[in-house]
Amino acid sequence: MLSSFFEFLTDGFAFLQLVLFESVVQPIAFFIGAGNLLDIAYEGTGWLMVGIVQIMVMVLVIAPLEKWKPAEPLVSPNAVKVDVIYTLIHRLGLFKLLMFFTFENLLETAFGMLRVQGLPTFNLDAVWPGVTDTAVVSFVIYLVVFDAVNYFIHRGQHQFNAWWALHSLHHSQRQMTMWTDNRNHLLDDIITALVLSVVAKLIGVGPGQFVALVAIGQLSENFQHANIKCSFGWLGDRLWVSPRFHRLHHSVGMGHESAGRQTLGGHNFGVLFPWWDMMFGTANFSNRYDPTGVRDQVENGRDYGQGFWAQQKLGLTRLFSKYPQS
Repeated sequence: MLSSFFEFLTDGFAFLQLVLFESVVQPIAFFIGAGNLLDIAYEGTGWLMVGIVQIMVMVLVIAPLEKWKPAEPLVSPNAVKVDVIYTLIHRLGLFKLLMFFTFENLLETAFGMLRVQGLPTFNLDAVWPGVTDTAVVSFVIYLVVFDAVNYFIHRGQHQFNAWWALHSLHHSQRQMTMWTDNRNHLLDDIITALVLSVVAKLIGVGPGQFVALVAIGQLSENFQHANIKCSFGWLGDRLWVSPRFHRLHHSVGMGHESAGRQTLGGHNFGVLFPWWDMMFGTANFSNRYDPTGVRDQVENGRDYGQGFWAQQKLGLTRLFSKYPQS
């Protein structure tokens, strides 16, 4: 029954995607002379639909929860506005469009050449025919695999000085809200997107499955970053990442240091599941709601920028300078 419901949702989404593509996107593509890019336009239509649904859920569900039970008072509304811009860039498909026409196109070409050279096609969901290839089971398998990959990506962002120089922008938000999730340096996002795209191709994730995996992950991350005083209880916090669990990851010092000042590392790197943190000794389940930010920003007044372009420029400045760890 669950499998039938899952298929009903995917079929309904595919139908709406086709309708929007044929009635709006395709005519625009022909009008601007981009008829040779219809495949990309069709996939982009799916991402646009997902983004619109995500924003609706954020505004109609998560935003009221932030007002109902905030973890801290919203004292700097202006600090949140730039995070809204980041979210719109990602959820309305602008970042994906950039990836389509640059790196993902190169990736498709590279994998095509490797297939010609004999690289075998592998589908993880075909390991146990009749079980792993059912819609729900295959989706869960891919969800777990992607979350494990995301955990190690996230640890890498906190482990290497150059990567932290970029990722620290995400942690520089001292007024965390549901919009904070996409507050990242574009180069940091490109690296993450490329790694996940390579993994998707290596294990045989279909385009539709990939969209669904990313969509669920993003929406959960919006809730995790939300300004909500919320945990899932002793057991729940160990099954799914809660706002309290992730807020500890953003706490000054605790979230980005393993051994005090001038060290890298931190705690609570899990994106969806806290299992990886529990397995590798990086979990912290303290019942606390600490101030967020980066230590050198809070204690030394380091400037991470206020506007979008200032934040992107300062990220590159940190990358190519001797950036202190914390």
